Amino acid sequence: MMTKNLPLLALLLSALYLPAHALEIGQSSPAFSLPGPAGAVRLDDFKGKIIYLDFWASWCGPCKQSFPWMNEMQTRYGSKGLQVVAINVDKKVADAGIFLKDHPATFSVAFDAEGKTPASYGLKGMPGSVLIGPDGKVLLVHNGFVPADRDALEQHIKQALAGKDKP
Repeated sequence: MMTKNLPLLALLLSALYLPAHALEIGQSSPAFSLPGPAGAVRLDDFKGKIIYLDFWASWCGPCKQSFPWMNEMQTRYGSKGLQVVAINVDKKVADAGIFLKDHPATFSVAFDAEGKTPASYGLKGMPGSVLIGPDGKVLLVHNGFVPADRDALEQHIKQALAGKDKP
C-alpha cells in the first residue's frame, strides 16, 4: 500500500524545495559547501569544469537508474573536463549510505539534509539535475530521469565539453 503513495509523497516533498522562482539557463549557479564522504564538497572546487549536478534521495526510484549512467558519464568524460556531483537530500545520512552501498558512486557525493541547496536551484522533482558551464552559468535544467533521457543528456554534456574548448 505504501508504494502506491510514493509518487504522491515524492511530489509533496519536492514542493518543499521550491523557491520563489526556478533557476534559469544563463543564470549563475548558487554556490554551496556541503559535507561529503571524503570531506567538504564545494561548487567552487570545480570551477572551470563542466558540472553535472544531480539531486537525489534514497527513496527515489529513478535515482537507482541514474546512478549507473552518471558513473558511466564520469568515467567517459571525466578526463575531458566533466565532474558529476550528486547531492543527497535525505534527512538521515545513514539512508543515503545504505543507497550508496547498493548503488556506488564514482563521482563526488554531498549531503544536504536541510534541503537548502535544492531550494536555491529551484528543484521541481526528484531526481533533478543541472548542467553547469565552466563559467558557473546554468546550461540545462532537467527534471526526472528515465532511460530514454540518457542519450539527450549525454548529448548536452558533449556539447558543453566541446564549447569549453572553443576560444
